[in-house]
Amino acid sequence: MLEVLPKIPKMQASYVLGKPLALPMNLTISVSYRCNSRCKTCNVWQRPNDDFTIEEYDKTFASIGRAAYWFTFSGGEPTLRKDLPDMIASAYRHCRPGVINIPTNGIQDKIIPGRIEQVLKAAPTSEVIINLSLDGVGEKHDQVRGVKGNFERAMRTYAGLKALKGRYKNFTLGVHTVISNFNIDEFDNIHKFVREELKPDSFISEIAEERVELDTVGMGITPPMQKYEPVIEHLQEDIRHEQFSNLTARITQAFRDRYYDIVKRTFAEKRQIIPCLAGIASAQIAPNGDVWTCCIRAESVGNLREHNYDFGSVWRTAKADELRHSIKAGECYCPLANASYTNMVCHTPTVTSVGLEVAKGLATETLSGSKRGKSAKLRTLPVINAVHELAAAEAEEKEARLARRSVPMVTVSHEKSE
Repeated sequence: MLEVLPKIPKMQASYVLGKPLALPMNLTISVSYRCNSRCKTCNVWQRPNDDFTIEEYDKTFASIGRAAYWFTFSGGEPTLRKDLPDMIASAYRHCRPGVINIPTNGIQDKIIPGRIEQVLKAAPTSEVIINLSLDGVGEKHDQVRGVKGNFERAMRTYAGLKALKGRYKNFTLGVHTVISNFNIDEFDNIHKFVREELKPDSFISEIAEERVELDTVGMGITPPMQKYEPVIEHLQEDIRHEQFSNLTARITQAFRDRYYDIVKRTFAEKRQIIPCLAGIASAQIAPNGDVWTCCIRAESVGNLREHNYDFGSVWRTAKADELRHSIKAGECYCPLANASYTNMVCHTPTVTSVGLEVAKGLATETLSGSKRGKSAKLRTLPVINAVHELAAAEAEEKEARLARRSVPMVTVSHEKSE
């Protein structure tokens, strides 16, 4: 995580100048639009396919180098690509990402655990996060996802992935729920099932947004804020009462808490709550090599195939500058999670707020812990008071004297034997 810190001033300066001084530190790679789900919240599977080859990815990753810290390999369903481990091996070789995130629908229960194990081996020093999509429990999940038996297969996939936890220390297993008009009334059931049955390393929720990329604009999938806000507050309560295993987890959850605040305000105020650095600190590469500032607008700033797979060349096009200007002018707003976390990291007031919150939590935990420890010790030790001890000793001596006086005398006669 510390590798990100030197990158932030360049991102902030790029935003002010409207010109990129560096390549983005957060990249989403859509590896294919192919998908074996038929979700009510997504039509990406209907888009035409013109997927990059491994050779094309290798050239692209070589041009990016060590600039990016976060990589998300999405789809479609990314695990449908048999060469996904090779793709990630290439990214690891050229870019050494700190974090690699891969979402999955879990349908290929006999394939996914083995494929992810290959990914873990290919990126041994990266934190690999696998998020299983869960939009309901049992048949409710199948209905939202449009595939009968999806839930059962996803659970088998989850069990297979969980079995890898003991062998790979760089592996984080999470659950991701998209809250839409199709499942918002089921959230309490989903939440209970995840917390009590699955017990993942992380549980994240994102509101269903209408995106150009997913071809869902105008579909009415986004739930009204008055119904989504209680869901957010439920998740925030979880965060605020969580027992953190380490400092990284505490920091991550503090940012997540802030993210949920941003979501609420974005929908209420219909504007960017903090500056959006999409097109500066974050970007997306479509399966055909188009480079986007984000997947909400999904407007290409150039195609890598037309720029000899040089990401920097695409990143500095006139179209890219035009989109950055539009974003900075506030001509769009959204709570897209991937971009929002990068925005928060680059937003000094948010970072300061998170830092203070983390410090407060650590201090409170330390103080309450020390108090609990002291009380426990005192309860196991006798309270010593000299006056009381002396009185007790005198009382014991008095009782002993009285006891000696009350004992009857026994006379033993010695008779001569005959």
